[in-house]
Amino acid sequence: MSTWATSSSPWRRIGLAAAWWWGAVAAPLSGAAQAPRLTQAEALRLAFPEATRVERRTAFLTPADLARARALAGRGVPIDQRVITYYVGWRETAPLGVAYFDAHRVRTLTEVLLIVLAPDGAVRRVEVVRFDEPPQYVAPEAWRAQFQGRRLDDRLALQRAIRPLTGATLTAEAATRAVRRVLALHAVIRPLDGR
Repeated sequence: MSTWATSSSPWRRIGLAAAWWWGAVAAPLSGAAQAPRLTQAEALRLAFPEATRVERRTAFLTPADLARARALAGRGVPIDQRVITYYVGWRETAPLGVAYFDAHRVRTLTEVLLIVLAPDGAVRRVEVVRFDEPPQYVAPEAWRAQFQGRRLDDRLALQRAIRPLTGATLTAEAATRAVRRVLALHAVIRPLDGR
């Protein structure tokens, strides 16, 4: 009989202790560290929980629109898409705001943010819809909350109005660029002007 199978074997006790630790400690930790994954419908319910309807719209940017959006967003904020899809939330005939999905790279993998703007154009919320980088680098809700009420200006930048995110600098930079990009596109599209 091998010493592994013997109940008094120190190797068996170590193996059982390791199995217990993995089951009791490591497994719940790995489950808690899951990266967010929301469907589009779930994200839009978060964006407009009190909506009676959500309307999908598409804007087609001219080269002049694209140049204006790039100038508004600022250096280091790429804007390449000329077709922009966005969502307007309504409660009866009153607009609740406009939601944009922004997909971008953080380091080498994709993050998708839902960026919701109030009818006055200020940021209302930023939600992580998808995060493919390791989950420990996802921006927590408390950090994302600092975008609330922000508008597109020189202060909307890391080390200014936006605090850095310790240990996840690339995530913080990507999220800040995404918010600037959406605010710039929103200013060009002006989705609520014609309602």
